[in-house]
Order: sequence, then C-alpha cells, then structure tokens
Amino acid sequence: MDGYTTLYGILETALKAAGGECAMLLGQELSIILSESSSTEKNAYCAKLDDSYFIMGVNSAEPYEGRLYLVFNLRDAIVLSSILLGIPPARIKEKKLLGIIEKDDIDAFAEVGNMINGSLNSAFLAALPSKPTLKLLPPNKYIPKTNELNSEEPFPDGDYLMFRSKLELPGMEMECLDVLVPTALANLFDPQVAVEVATEDNNVDTESLDKEGSGADAESLSGVKSIVVLEDDVNLRQQMVELLAFTGFQIAEGTLNADLKELFAGRNVKMAIIGSQNADERELAVCIKVKAMRQDSPPPIIMIAEFWTRTAALKALKYGASDIIIKPFTADEVVAKVRNYCKIAQA
Repeated sequence: MDGYTTLYGILETALKAAGGECAMLLGQELSIILSESSSTEKNAYCAKLDDSYFIMGVNSAEPYEGRLYLVFNLRDAIVLSSILLGIPPARIKEKKLLGIIEKDDIDAFAEVGNMINGSLNSAFLAALPSKPTLKLLPPNKYIPKTNELNSEEPFPDGDYLMFRSKLELPGMEMECLDVLVPTALANLFDPQVAVEVATEDNNVDTESLDKEGSGADAESLSGVKSIVVLEDDVNLRQQMVELLAFTGFQIAEGTLNADLKELFAGRNVKMAIIGSQNADERELAVCIKVKAMRQDSPPPIIMIAEFWTRTAALKALKYGASDIIIKPFTADEVVAKVRNYCKIAQA
C-alpha cells in the first residue's frame, strides 16, 4: 500500500515495543512484527475471517477523534492469557485446540491488551505534534456466521487501512494481529496529499493554470507590489492584513476558495500567506494553485495551520510552501519571516 508511511512507522514502533512489554509480562519471549498493510472495506475484511476472534476497540480523542481496532485470533488470545495465568503447556495446547476460553482468560487477555495500548500511546505521543490519547475498550468475541454482522458489528461499516503483524512465540504456532484504522482517522494521523488528488478534488484545471500562470508571469514584475493573504477566518485574515501594513505593500485578501486569477491580476506578488486549520488535502492544495499562478518565479509562500504533522509539513514544502507557522502565531514571528522572504530591512 502506497502512502501512510508515517502511520506505518508509528505502528511498527508501537507493536515492536508492545512485543517486548508483553514478553516481560508473560515471562516468555514474544515478538510482534508489522509486516504488511493494505486498504480494505469492512465487509470484504470480515468475509475472510474463518475462525473465532477477539476484537478490541481503541478510542482516540481529539484532535485525532475516532476509533481503531485490534483483531486477535481467539486461539492466540487463549495462548497468551493462559501463559499469564500460569497454566501448564499441555493444557494450553488443549485449550487452544478446542477454543476453550473462560472468564479468567478474558481478564488476563485484557492485561495483554493494556500493554499493547500503552505502547501505542507512547509511539503516537512521540510522533505526532498534537498529543493523542488512546483508550482501550473491553474485548468482544466475534465468531463469523454465528455472531451478527451488521452496520455496527463487529465494527462499523466503512473503509479501513489494515496493518498486519505476525505474532511469534517459541514453541507455539501463532496467527496474526491486525490493526484496523478507519481511513478518515488515518488521514488525521497521517494526512495524504498527492498532486493529482489534490488538484482534482479542488477542481484545479492545471492546463488552464499553466496558461494563466504564463500570462501572469509576464505582468508580475510591472504590477503593484502586493502580498496575497488567503484565510477562511475573517478575524484572522483582518489581523494578518493589519500585521502586514509595515511592508508598505498592497494586501490582496480572500478565502481559500478565492479566485486567484483575479487576486493576482495586475500585481507583482511578493509573497502569499495561506492560513488553514489542519493542513489537510484541500488546504495544502492551495499551495499548488498559488505556485501555478507564477510558474517561472513563484512568490514565497508561508502556510499557517493550527495542526501540523511531520508528513503534512513535508508535503506543504513539497507543494510550494517556503515556510510553515503554527497557530496561534505571534506578530514577531510573522514579521520576521515576512522581512526575510520579502527582503525588507529593519526600519
């Protein structure tokens, strides 16, 4: 599966650490190695389930609001819980073969789940700019063709990313642990921006922009020196306009959906400032459009957003931004960057 490299890396780190933590809990070597990922859909995924399973929901709080799922083969859960309970190896193999699970097993397995959840929390906290909080929910048993499959069970309908890890435990044949992340939640953790998708989703006619950009380049040096400010929040946009008064440049302002051809017409645009919320696909695509307006000599672009991931920041730079700022910003921070990129000396 292409993309979601940041999320893959977070889960790879978390699951590897979880294997070590669980090994200490069990007093026995255990490894959890992330090996593959793919896109799937709830019904298609469930159609391939051919045994009994424990499905554990993990709630993620704002600003990464959603729920991901840990899917364990029930027989693997029996093995792990039985080891934790100190059950003899011969009896563990018998319980695994027969699929015997009791209340004590469920309670013990919940402890294993807590160790995995703790590792997930640590990995996400270390990797993301806004601190996520992950809370493990009690395990639910799911047996295909026995338990009901509906719009909410064993988890909600929709598109998911499936991250599959192999469980390795000496002396035992183990199956896989799947982490299912709804695509919408995955995009909060690791926003995806591709030039083709961003331009298509935002109705950007790149051929027209090429023509407009070529014409705009010709007039850019003779136009009125200006800074273009794009921000959906009226108050923040006005604050930015007032802040930029020191430049002496004319300020052209609008929303993220503004007609750029109109804003750039007759202007020697010295800089563009794009204010956004989450630096999501729609907002990052504005960088592409602004850069296209001045293909031969694009102006410096500063993008300001409240929430940045490492991936979003890299993609902003890739698609035309010269610099990024995190909201809430300070006047000094903005002024310093504008002076630098517009080459305005201190008064």
